[in-house]
Amino acid sequence: MLPGHGYPELHKYKHLVGNYGGAWYRQKRDFAEFPGAILMTTNCIMDPPASYADRLYTTGEVGVAASKHIGGTPGHKDYSEVINRALQLPGFSHEPEPKYVTVGFGHNATLGAAAAVLDAVQQGQLKHIFLVGGCDAAEPSRKYYTEVVAGLPDDTMVLTLGCGKYRFYDQELGTLANGLPRLLDMGQCNDAYSALVVATELAKALNTDVNSLPLSLDISWFEQKAVAVLLTLLNLGVKNIRLV
Repeated sequence: MLPGHGYPELHKYKHLVGNYGGAWYRQKRDFAEFPGAILMTTNCIMDPPASYADRLYTTGEVGVAASKHIGGTPGHKDYSEVINRALQLPGFSHEPEPKYVTVGFGHNATLGAAAAVLDAVQQGQLKHIFLVGGCDAAEPSRKYYTEVVAGLPDDTMVLTLGCGKYRFYDQELGTLANGLPRLLDMGQCNDAYSALVVATELAKALNTDVNSLPLSLDISWFEQKAVAVLLTLLNLGVKNIRLV
């Protein structure tokens, strides 16, 4: 649900609120503890154990043998079985302590604040931008991303996308001196395009190229989509990329 909140159309549906869970590799624990029905729409699925296989549904290109698949074309799918199963299940017995994050910083939204970003750079309030994210995995060594973001000074900004964001989503990064948030969530790993657009437009505005920007890329890459993003960056001649 987290990337979905960046789309205004979602706000029409008052029952679609919040976000549960974290990165894809935690799904067996997160889904087992979730007392409701689950609809899986992406390729980041793991074979479900018996503890939730009967309340897991898939649709689109994703599917597993142990769970029911919802067929049909977009706009013409029958989700009544998912809804009925959700109504049968108990749901949460308590309200967890809420945490709020700001999402929806695709390239259109971010470029809408381009003047403020440029002003912060020119005034010395923004010294460096870090793109930290990508497709993450469970290895302890990937705490590198947590440590990188925790050690950044207050005059830096973090652009993030994909499951890599969950390495530091619990950190309170606050705002720059001009009020801009220091953490901009650009969406899923598929939204790497937005980050490229922002970097390219920022370079144009500063009359330079992407490699001359105060920009570093710390990319978490794990599977096919992440490799495709990396190859795109290399094809565009982007340098200063750190991979884990």
